[in-house]
Amino acid sequence: METSVPEYVEVDVSVLVVGAGAAGARTAIELAERGVEDVLVLGKRNHGDAHTTWARGGINGALGTHDPEDDWTIHAADTLNEGHFVNDPGKVETVAKQMPARLRELDEWGMDYSRTDDGEIDQRFFGAQSYRRTAFAGDHTGESLLNTLVDRAQSLDVPYRENVMITKLVSDGEQVYGAVGFDMDSGEYVLFNTGTIVLAAGGHAAVYNRHTSRDDENNGDGAALACDAGASLMDMEFVQFHPTGMAVDESDSGWEPWSGRLVTEAVRGEGGRLFNADGERFMERYSPDQMELDARDVVARAIAQEIAEGRGTENGGVYLDISHRDDEFIKERLPRMYERFQDLGVDMSTDPVEVAPTSHYGMGGVVVDDHGETDVDGLFAIGETMAGVHGANRLGGNSLAETIAYGVVAGERIADRVDGAGTIPDDLTERVTEPHIAGLAELAGSNGTHDVDTVFKELQDIMWEHAGLLRNEESLTAGLDALQRVREKADNLDVGPLTSRSFEYAIDIGFMLTTAETILQGARERTESRGAHYRTDHPDTDETWRRNIRYEQADLGRMTISKGSVDSPSEAVQDALDEGHELDYHQLE
Repeated sequence: METSVPEYVEVDVSVLVVGAGAAGARTAIELAERGVEDVLVLGKRNHGDAHTTWARGGINGALGTHDPEDDWTIHAADTLNEGHFVNDPGKVETVAKQMPARLRELDEWGMDYSRTDDGEIDQRFFGAQSYRRTAFAGDHTGESLLNTLVDRAQSLDVPYRENVMITKLVSDGEQVYGAVGFDMDSGEYVLFNTGTIVLAAGGHAAVYNRHTSRDDENNGDGAALACDAGASLMDMEFVQFHPTGMAVDESDSGWEPWSGRLVTEAVRGEGGRLFNADGERFMERYSPDQMELDARDVVARAIAQEIAEGRGTENGGVYLDISHRDDEFIKERLPRMYERFQDLGVDMSTDPVEVAPTSHYGMGGVVVDDHGETDVDGLFAIGETMAGVHGANRLGGNSLAETIAYGVVAGERIADRVDGAGTIPDDLTERVTEPHIAGLAELAGSNGTHDVDTVFKELQDIMWEHAGLLRNEESLTAGLDALQRVREKADNLDVGPLTSRSFEYAIDIGFMLTTAETILQGARERTESRGAHYRTDHPDTDETWRRNIRYEQADLGRMTISKGSVDSPSEAVQDALDEGHELDYHQLE
């Protein structure tokens, strides 16, 4: 019995940008400046309300405002060191080389940087960086960055459409031809006919139950869409757990929405100190030289260890204290953090705040070439959706840098070759497009057994329990088994209408299942500890594992994995590595 296909609207466009954060906006700007007019930027939220606004601490670039000895090669060396040398050196160098000019460009476009007394772009210390190279706008850098990019895009008349969710790419595994989605307000199905798609859809931190994103974003949309279309994923086992998410009493309704939300690294970058419940400044035991500004994985595991050994706070965290700083300094340099805690009845200028590790960033993502293109012709992935820049752990301030640098790189390549919208072959319309739209219609309003929110949270709980900061083979295997049970429940959901929150979350569960499986499989396969991936049954780093794990979609929706070698850095960056630059934390004391 044939399933009827509901009506859908077709939109022809030369370049479709999926994601309206910094990466998508910067790509669209580059295209517009190069004369490509037939571009459409899609966001699944109101325009300007992207996850970029939640990035607070800063954006990296070797300007040398305070430390003139800094340069792009040292930035690249720090990035490779932090990534434990499984980064793609070429991509690292692309970002590091571009960023000084890109930061100045943003300044020309009106970005609200914090300034030195001389009016220069100010830069602060960030963890594991040899010099002060993190430019910032108070502690609202991402918000200021996106506002600047949106203003620039609008001045160039870049078209955009908000509240549209993409659910499938139309591809034959070799080339992309379009994308299917729906209008989240009207419930209208939409088919975008396009020969070039840029996935700038963020990452997958929200597959965990404690994370720094909103639940309805960073669910792995980009990675899952690309994988389904025939692209490969890489490094998915490397998930960064930020050391300082808010640790709160969730029984207090005034605090509940804030559990796990980011307390920016800028608090530590401006001199914040970590103490356990016994009043000990415990980083002296774990990292006496770099203290609170050691790499994020080091600080996160130190906090987890303190909590595990019974020296945690009442709410399962440790204390982060910056009250030794002048209150005007705190209000100027950390205004959003100060205001947030003030609203919740805590004065950061006089009292410490409670923090604990939280899922924050996926270092892995879609495999792309030097220009951001996947192995599916016409399909690009940039920003947190792509893999390669960060390796096993990310430097704070490099995420925003990556979005800007690769927005430019991808835009340059696309502008050189874009030639119109193209046409979806009839066989793909029959085999892919229309069956998918019919499936969406069938899912909407389905009267299944399992509640969407319950299954969503069950998946998040599984990931935190089995693929969190500390991992071992037994737990990872149990996680994969538990994930299969969630997969079975996901086939029998009780879902609301097309415009409902439960329908959106039902789609998200599908994306999250793909992402979660790759994380668990890769973490089980990688029998060593490296960066953010820590195996209690294999606690040492194994140099034979200086390789990347790649993931590809196999028959029946399962994943196959393979291993690939890592390239060497350029001579200039190798020289910077050999020089052994390192942060001197005690300049802050």
